Amino acid sequence: MEIFRAGDRPSAAAPESYFTGRVRQDPVIEAPAPARLRALLVTFEPGARTHWHTHPLGQTIHVTQGTGRCQRAGGPVEVIRAGDTVWFAPGERHWHGAGPTTAMAHLAMQEAEDGRTADWADPVSEADYLG
Repeated sequence: MEIFRAGDRPSAAAPESYFTGRVRQDPVIEAPAPARLRALLVTFEPGARTHWHTHPLGQTIHVTQGTGRCQRAGGPVEVIRAGDTVWFAPGERHWHGAGPTTAMAHLAMQEAEDGRTADWADPVSEADYLG
């Protein structure tokens, strides 16, 4: 058993190479092998969002506060709210983030395959973001 105490691990700004706008990441768990679970609490300022990306083993996001948006390639932009849970299938190209005028935070959970949890692509255009 290992307990990670609140405040023991620092928050970090999300890398600009994978996100648009101001985004903060707080670590939740990076389980040691043979477990593969990785989880972060991700907080998006209004208008902030991920770039398009995929996950080799899929991803679940659970919105903890605010209102945001998400979209899978070829689908409509969906509004997501606190309490909503979204599952993205392995290899499904998608993005997620805050609403244009509202912040949003979610718990992002995914498994690592050979240490890799995501494959990042291009930024989400304003047209795609606004739907």
